[in-house]
Amino acid sequence: MKNLIVLLSLVIICSCGTCHKSNTNDYQSESDSHSNIDNDDVAAMYAESITAKELKEYLYTFAGDDFEGRDTGEPGQKKAAEYLKQQYKKMGIPSPLGGDDYFQEIPESYFRGGIKSSENVLAFIEGTEKPKEIVVISAHYDHVGVDAKGNIYNGADDDGSGTVSLLEIADAFMKAKKDGFGPKRSILFLHVTGEEKGLYGSKFYTENPVFPLKNTVTDLNIDMIGRIDKKHEEDSNYVYLIGSDRLSTELHNISEKMNEKYTKLNLDYTYNEKNDPNRFYFRSDHYNFAKHNIPIIFYFNGVHEDYHKPTDTPDKIEYDLMTKRAQLVFYTAWDIANREKRILVDVFNEEKNKTNE
Repeated sequence: MKNLIVLLSLVIICSCGTCHKSNTNDYQSESDSHSNIDNDDVAAMYAESITAKELKEYLYTFAGDDFEGRDTGEPGQKKAAEYLKQQYKKMGIPSPLGGDDYFQEIPESYFRGGIKSSENVLAFIEGTEKPKEIVVISAHYDHVGVDAKGNIYNGADDDGSGTVSLLEIADAFMKAKKDGFGPKRSILFLHVTGEEKGLYGSKFYTENPVFPLKNTVTDLNIDMIGRIDKKHEEDSNYVYLIGSDRLSTELHNISEKMNEKYTKLNLDYTYNEKNDPNRFYFRSDHYNFAKHNIPIIFYFNGVHEDYHKPTDTPDKIEYDLMTKRAQLVFYTAWDIANREKRILVDVFNEEKNKTNE
């Protein structure tokens, strides 16, 4: 609150014309009415609005029994989609599709194996200076439903954790926009369906993009960030990053810088190795962007004993750790959305023609 008061005081002083313009940096421009305020301080203030308390409140609802495991095309998934829509409406974040339509419909014919029609959920904050350049932050909101015995697979970590983190990140960006610190580039908050069935939702989006893929700067994909795997039981202050350097050295360096400055997590690149036998790089929604040469980062906590079991429940989530991980995504997106030049693709994508496994 103290930081907020100081910041607002500076804004008021500047609006009265009594402050002097500071030197510009990557985040500032001649038209920036807040150019005298350190952008790092601003980023930190809004990152702090992402809290363990709010993440927990969201997740106990989203990974509750009412959503019946969010199986693609089933009633529980439909309820989850409507829930996400209502949260964005409460935040005042519009849909890029216009009006009250937050759903990118995917017809039954697109799926295989008798899966019913489904929908991606999209929300959008338009950029103030470079609105045609799009930063995508994604998470899948589906899970595997209910088994034959009636056990509900709540999917609190997979991927309730990513879904509710995306809501909190969106809210932080919207609060900044309302205070006059909207991102220079546009941000698309993309909740995809059908990941558990074969990355269907993200594949459909990249084949039917709302915004041209050539204008898509990056995809920051969050899939399971609420738990601790066995490798890190002794030192849990970590997150796995996958793909950050596969297409853009600049993206990797931004990520490292944001973590070093703010969140100070141990960034584990084990699963980023080209010979990783788990092939996680190909197994979440970021891959459908990467194969189009769009730089990506996949944020991941690794597998655990409750992975794809009915025991993946909200009471087992490490909410403080999840908060730090979500804040790292926010800081990275903030930098990418506000820097003067678009990040470059400078690494040949040797994997782009390989199929998902």
